[in-house]
Amino acid sequence: MNKLIKISAVSLLAMGVYSGAQASTLSDVQAKGSVSCGVSKGLAGFSAADSAGVWTGVDVDVCRAVAAATLGDATKVKFVPLTAKERFTALQSGEIDMLSRNTTWTITRDASLGLNFAGVNYYDGQGFMVKSSLGINSAMDLGGAAVCIQAGTTTELNLADWGKANNIDYTSVVSDTNAQTLSNYDSGRCDVLTTDASGLYSMRAASNDPSEHVVLPEIISKEPLGPVVRQGDDAWFNIVRWSLNAMITAEEIGVTSATVDDVSNNPERERLMGRSGNTHEYVGLNSDWTYQIVKQVGNYSESFERNIGVNTPIGIARGVNALWTDGGILYSPPFR
Repeated sequence: MNKLIKISAVSLLAMGVYSGAQASTLSDVQAKGSVSCGVSKGLAGFSAADSAGVWTGVDVDVCRAVAAATLGDATKVKFVPLTAKERFTALQSGEIDMLSRNTTWTITRDASLGLNFAGVNYYDGQGFMVKSSLGINSAMDLGGAAVCIQAGTTTELNLADWGKANNIDYTSVVSDTNAQTLSNYDSGRCDVLTTDASGLYSMRAASNDPSEHVVLPEIISKEPLGPVVRQGDDAWFNIVRWSLNAMITAEEIGVTSATVDDVSNNPERERLMGRSGNTHEYVGLNSDWTYQIVKQVGNYSESFERNIGVNTPIGIARGVNALWTDGGILYSPPFR
């Protein structure tokens, strides 16, 4: 083996390629018959279980979409509730196959933890919620306030940066879970609660009297939230990414769970439904994998509207999460 070959072999070993076939998450999922998906410990509209233990939410629907794609059955998901501190370790260790838990895509998380973000299923930003009785209308009036924060989130650094940039002093009241953070806020241990704006709307909707709480207008960060997988298994990464893209594309071309069986002369629609083309071969799945996603879970709009839309208690308008053709930034690469 000459010097050049030796160098190449060492490089390949370092990348985990030369040592043979990589472990296949897809094979593991198919063998056990379920997708293990990390979710929150309870955030209404995103991932929460009801009294019967049934999980719902926009993050939950991403898990179900992957199960529909890989196993043909959207119900074959094992939901693993995780705190913000636990979520990345659970994924790194293999306890879960994917994470779909209102998790912000950052360079630190994407490049230093051995993880890959597979897309964005909700574009968010950090905001503030206060009790309406305080009469506060702007975050710029929060100087000297006690602020409830959840540990292990981007919230802490965002708040520190914002406070420093605006010369606003505050006292942090840190908790491990959403429930603890909300409890501290309700009991008066802090004056204001800060987290992703979607989480604030969710918590306000779940309160005894939503009118007692005001979400302030300031958004102080970018929080692109989306599913996460381990690095080193590109096939699984592609499946998770394109399962989400299938939901977005279905909305773009007007396919819903109710119309998925309708045959059309739209080539992209027929490709998406697996009635033409061979894109399924690229992800190693059955030809109907995207059909099953839309049939069983629905398109992106269906998921959004039934979980967090304006006609739900959470009441979030599409805003930037509208399709790019409707004034938002939601966009899927083409299925071709």
